[in-house]
Amino acid sequence: MGFAFEELQVYQRALDFAVSVINLVDELDTSRKHYRLIEQLEASSTSVALNISEGKGRYSKKEFKHFLYISRGSLYETVTMLQIFLKKKWLKREKYNELYSEAEEINRMLSGLINSIKA
Repeated sequence: MGFAFEELQVYQRALDFAVSVINLVDELDTSRKHYRLIEQLEASSTSVALNISEGKGRYSKKEFKHFLYISRGSLYETVTMLQIFLKKKWLKREKYNELYSEAEEINRMLSGLINSIKA
């Protein structure tokens, strides 16, 4: 049977995005003195999928929509963190562009889902 959120394409994309960001963290070329920033990047990227799934488990469309907004905010936060990492040269432009492009697509999907919910 499974869980209803697992059927959502945006959830699957967000999950893959989080794994990509975690993989990036494993390859980062920075001292661990910036561990808080690294942890924040991991937290914000995983929060996108986590909020989709948590919202889908709520009792109303209104609550689900609220969690989708939180998910989108976490996505924006992740992009900002990636921009900081790029400026610090901890992240190569090519990898940044790849993650940014995926974030744009997830953003479109989240916005479409938000707009489709009549709550």
